[in-house]
Amino acid sequence: MDKSHTTFVYSQQIIDFVTIGAQFCLFLERFSEYDKNSFPKMLLSLCARLYACSCTLPLTEPVLEGESQRFVSEEEYDYVRSGVAQILGNDDAYIDVFVEDMRYSDVPITAYISENMADVYQELKNMLMNYQTEVEEVMNDALYECMEAYKEHWGQKLLNGMRALHVIDMQK
Repeated sequence: MDKSHTTFVYSQQIIDFVTIGAQFCLFLERFSEYDKNSFPKMLLSLCARLYACSCTLPLTEPVLEGESQRFVSEEEYDYVRSGVAQILGNDDAYIDVFVEDMRYSDVPITAYISENMADVYQELKNMLMNYQTEVEEVMNDALYECMEAYKEHWGQKLLNGMRALHVIDMQK
């Protein structure tokens, strides 16, 4: 790997993104330590910081063949999803107008904060686990894949979840 990729994966912007990503994942893994009143406000704050970091990251290009290793199992994904759903209770569901299916539907589409957060968690956690290898090529490519997934789906899911969390927070 040339020197520019080494500098890139350790740049302050990237380290800030990795740090907030780790905080987001750890918060969701430890959902049981929070109550129904504090959880939405804290999650909303983390989501806002994560989105702010994500939308300003510089671009990178992959340098290795193939995809990065995937670490998050279906059980881990479901643990996060069901934990968030449990703590939010009836507040988990919301009407989503920003899904492709809504264009063709006569009825509202229900979405779930818990699924959105678990989807974001999965992408971030996979990137973070690859980052822990400290192999700069692996780190670079994991970041590239994470940001491609951000553009494709998890950025929108993060924003949709934030919108629903904002409503919950304002009701308290």
